[in-house]
Amino acid sequence: MSNQAPLLELKNIKKDFFGNQVLEDINLTLDEGEVLGLVGENGAGKSTLMKILFGMTDIRDTGGYGGDVLLNGQKVNFNSPFDALAAGIGMVHQEFSLIPGFTATENILLNREPQKKSVAAEVFGERLNTLDRKDMQRQAEEAIDKMGVRIEGEMSINDMPVGHKQFTEIARELSKAQLKLLILDEPTAVLTEQEAEALLDSIRGMSKRGIAVIFITHRLQEILNVCNKVAVMRDGVLVKDVPAAETNITEITRWMVGRSVTDSAKDRRDPPETETIMSIQRLWVDMPGETVRDVTLDVRRGEILGIGGLAGQGKLGIPNGVMGLYPAGGKVVFDGKEIPLNQPRACLDSQLAFVSEDRRGVGLLLDESLEWNIAFPAMQIHDRFLKPVLGGLVKWRDEKAIREVTARYIDDLKIKCTSSKQKAKELSGGNQQKVCLAKAFALEPKFLFVSEPTRGIDVGAKALVLEALKQFNRDSGITIVMISSELEELRQICDRIAIVSGGRIAGILPAGRSSEAFGELMVSSVV
Repeated sequence: MSNQAPLLELKNIKKDFFGNQVLEDINLTLDEGEVLGLVGENGAGKSTLMKILFGMTDIRDTGGYGGDVLLNGQKVNFNSPFDALAAGIGMVHQEFSLIPGFTATENILLNREPQKKSVAAEVFGERLNTLDRKDMQRQAEEAIDKMGVRIEGEMSINDMPVGHKQFTEIARELSKAQLKLLILDEPTAVLTEQEAEALLDSIRGMSKRGIAVIFITHRLQEILNVCNKVAVMRDGVLVKDVPAAETNITEITRWMVGRSVTDSAKDRRDPPETETIMSIQRLWVDMPGETVRDVTLDVRRGEILGIGGLAGQGKLGIPNGVMGLYPAGGKVVFDGKEIPLNQPRACLDSQLAFVSEDRRGVGLLLDESLEWNIAFPAMQIHDRFLKPVLGGLVKWRDEKAIREVTARYIDDLKIKCTSSKQKAKELSGGNQQKVCLAKAFALEPKFLFVSEPTRGIDVGAKALVLEALKQFNRDSGITIVMISSELEELRQICDRIAIVSGGRIAGILPAGRSSEAFGELMVSSVV
């Protein structure tokens, strides 16, 4: 065994990207069946390193990389992800790569569909074969079963909540017989604790079958629970590579961020006893996978109200329904006035804002600059960042004001970018999420829905974003409703937490109550 080459060896890997040196002299090895936890703040270089390993074309298109990648002792140089797949490397990306309109089963077996032979195909070629739908369903079910979590194979990707999309991505890789190494980039970011634990069990199963796993996550306890070793990156450099059994969360955090991260739960205040600012009455929302059946909920002026619950129970449907993104019924009264449902503009005109859980699909103009992303909604809705020209006959962009507000939020939220002119699509996932928050803050709303605000954000940036929400709430008196799959995150900054189960409110408790009390509400069946 000692003479056997590692499954994977990275030697002196270097890469510069958009004028920045993002990787410097990375050396790593991984054995068959080994689980490596790869951690670091957003922008540390984790995703870029994995793109090199997976042969992503944007690496090749930006001048390639330095150093060597060895698989079973043989040097490889993948020109595309197809080369990596053929060599037995699979990857589940942080941003989804599924085909909208196709079902989960069709995505899982894409380009590998079992076929039924036909007489016509014998004569005219295999293009006249038909898909063996029954065998497709069987193979997809087998891959889904390996995860220990149920998703509906015949559901369209368009109709899925983000958690189910993530499981579909993972099932697709698990269905490949030649899989030797699976890269998981933030696979649990959109999952609840229970779903994440099921996925960790699946990773343990892969390890026992000899499949190596590179597991990138910001949930550090998961790293310790499932990984054999931990590699820590900071500013493009590998700063630590240690057995998981020989370290702890505090050490890993310090290596990642170069400082201690404090728990903001320690300064929790008493919930404000104020009047109701928003009253949601008998709300139903037809959001596929997150259906809201009958929600009645009062939000107090100036509070931070958390909404939690298991995936698929309806928590994401509440803000999406109130803000008019999915068909909804019932009644919503805000600041004494009823807000018509199914009219997004009416919500925005009433000074409500929404940071969606789908940052790429809903939250960002990916091909535009940070300046345009942050300032445009306030410009469009409230005529901010505009100056009168020709005696007020025409309004023109106030470039100076736009630059100033963008610079302010880049500084406040510590957005890692080359400049305010950089395109949103060029940022890491966590920094894109911060831009979504900045865009909402720039609207200066009276009321803010924030859905999964720290999805895909590292431990250092997570503390910063949660602190920014608290400060925004307290300095401006803005009422915030925060929806999150992570109960501990809600307990850190919220005053009260409502748990959604079966499309209804199972109960509302002060944030200081025990995790067990909230857990009981999550698994309760609401009649």
